Formats: sequence, C-alpha cells, structure tokens
Amino acid sequence: MSFAVPDSVRPVRDAVHAFMTERVEPAEPALCEGDAGTLRELQEEAKKEGLWALGHPRELGGGGLPFLDYVYVNEVQGRSEFGQLALGTFTLQDSLMLHEHASPGQRERYLEPLVRGDIWPSFAMTEPDVSSSDPTQIRTAAVLDGGEWVVNGHKWFTTGASRAAYTTVMCRTEQDAPPHLAFSMILVPTDTPGYTIVRETPVLGLGGAHCEVRYDDVRVPAANLLGERGHGFVIAQKRLGPGRIFHCMRWLGQAQRAFDLMCRRLHERTAFGEPLAKKQLMRQHVFDSYTEIQSARLLTLHAAQAVDAGSDARVEIGAIKVVGARMLHNVIDRAIQVYGAAGLTPDTPLDRMYRHARAGRIYDGPDEVHIDSVGRRVLGAYASGGSWEFGLR
Repeated sequence: MSFAVPDSVRPVRDAVHAFMTERVEPAEPALCEGDAGTLRELQEEAKKEGLWALGHPRELGGGGLPFLDYVYVNEVQGRSEFGQLALGTFTLQDSLMLHEHASPGQRERYLEPLVRGDIWPSFAMTEPDVSSSDPTQIRTAAVLDGGEWVVNGHKWFTTGASRAAYTTVMCRTEQDAPPHLAFSMILVPTDTPGYTIVRETPVLGLGGAHCEVRYDDVRVPAANLLGERGHGFVIAQKRLGPGRIFHCMRWLGQAQRAFDLMCRRLHERTAFGEPLAKKQLMRQHVFDSYTEIQSARLLTLHAAQAVDAGSDARVEIGAIKVVGARMLHNVIDRAIQVYGAAGLTPDTPLDRMYRHARAGRIYDGPDEVHIDSVGRRVLGAYASGGSWEFGLR
C-alpha cells in the first residue's frame, strides 16, 4: 500500500479540499454561531457538485467510495469541525450500522432519510453514573411488555439528541446472559413520551448538542430492536472500529491545518530583527510536529489497510486512537505557542481546535483503556509462544 494519495482518489480529494478551504472554512464564524441557513446552503452546494455523502454506499444514495478511498478523503474533510455536516457524512457510522442490521421497516423510516440528510441520528451509550470505559456496567435497561420495549435509564453525551429524529439506545435486555451478550440496541424516536432532554452539556466551554437524556417508561414497538437481541456489543464494535479510523483521519486534517498556520506564521512574524522561522527553537516546533503527524498518518493508514483486508485490527485501532489524539493536541498546542497571545483568541481557529483536541483523548474510549488493551494483546502473542513481528503485520 502506498501511503501517498492514490492517483485514482486525487481528483475527488482535491475537490473536497477546495470545498473545505474555499467554502467551509470561511463560513466557520457563522457556523459556530449555529447559522442553520449557511449550513443548508453548503449542503446544497455539496449535493450539486457530487460531493455529498461520499462514503455512503451507492445503493443508499451515497457516493459509494471504497473504504480506503474514503479514508484519504476524510483526511481533508477533517480540516474543519463542520466538514462532516457540510458534506453529509456525519451520518455515516449510523447509516452503515443500519445498512447491516436494520429491518426493512427501519431502513425505510430511518436509513434513506439519513443518507439524504433529512434527519439527524444520535447514539446513546455513555452514562453519568458508571465508568464508560467498562460498558458492561451500563444501567439503562429495557424489558419486553407484550409488543413493546419499555426503556428506563439515564444517558449523557448523546451528541445531537436535541435535533435528532431518533436515538439508538444501548441498554440491558438480558438478565442472565454473560455480560457481552446482555445488551441490545433499540431505536427510540426522540418525540416518544418519557424521552426527556435534561440539558445540553458544553464541553470545555463549547456547545455541540451533547445531551443528557432520561428515559422514564419510554415505550417503543418490539420491532424497534436493531439486529439480534443481546448483540448490542457486537453491533457497537462494528460501528466503533471504522469510526475510530475516520476520527483519526479527520484529526490529521486538523493537524495539517494547524501545521500550515504555524509554518506561515513563522515566516510572517518577526522578532529581534528576523523572522521567527530563523529561530532554532521555532524550528524545533516544526520538526516535532512533522514527525508526529507523519508517524500518526502512517499508523492510521496501516490500520485502515488492515481493516480493509478483513482484520478486526484491535491493536492497530487502539494504537492510533491514542497516538492520533496526542498528536493533534501537541501540534495545535505548538501552533498556539507560535501565535502567542493571538493564538488564545478567536482570531484564529486554533482556540476551538485545541479544546476539541483535548476531548479526543476521552471520547470513543479514554487513552488508558486503549493503552492497556494494546499492551495486553501484544503480550498475549508472547504468552502463547509467539511474537509480534512488525514486518509481517
């Protein structure tokens, strides 16, 4: 696998890059203020130019890009936090999950409108009262009462719930099953009685519709079960694995943008009679950022290649989740340092980028969980008499 962008992908990647830098990034001040009209305009432009929902399967109305091709596109789409929204890929994980597991009725009600961008999804796993690094502790539960599931529980960080048409709720449905076969996914329309949004929780001072939700005797039809009963963890893992690769590629796009800002600033700003680019300590920032970005990029593309080949790539995905989040934080931090006081203000995108980057070390599993998992799996190869041969993996 070449780690350069393949020639076959270059035209669409270039088109997305131009859309991001010429349309989305200039519109960020309005988008940060929640300007729905600006977002709709961008979405319509993306549809007209054939850039809408590029990673969704073609049979669902998407662009049909193969997984590895879309990985490269995601890299430039990630330059802005609004890239996914403008280009219609913010529903991708939910659409792929429904595409594999939804019933015909669920597909008609949710899947087709998702890909068109007519409705928003949300996903509820995290709970405020238990450690989310151990999801077998989830307390939200559902019981089957005649032809209905009755859901009771308390979730938070259900991103987008305040504007979503439905929430996919991870909840306990089996009382006597092993922990990883005790949970199911149930589709709950957000207008169902008993579904109550308690608040939208800012993250490091940023909004984003991260909602705290209570479920009080929420009743939905038995047909709202997604996939097989007790297979919630199986579905979640299939959702989260590729999703983490998409996260990491978008982080690379953010890192590229921060790197560009930093290097240009080093040439534009002078101190003590010469450009900052002449200062040895400033060049250290460039060196450290270059090596971290390149290392994270190669690790991420290697993980993507493993997934594309059919591997669950648990080690590779766990590694890039940690390395990618740390890389992003470090690169943005250096860019802020180069900008000085200006980097702490909204005069550059760096202040928002920095706060989003810090959250990356927690969502989709905190660093510590992934570090432990990778170490355990690698050591397991040696415990059974084998080894971890890098050149063969």
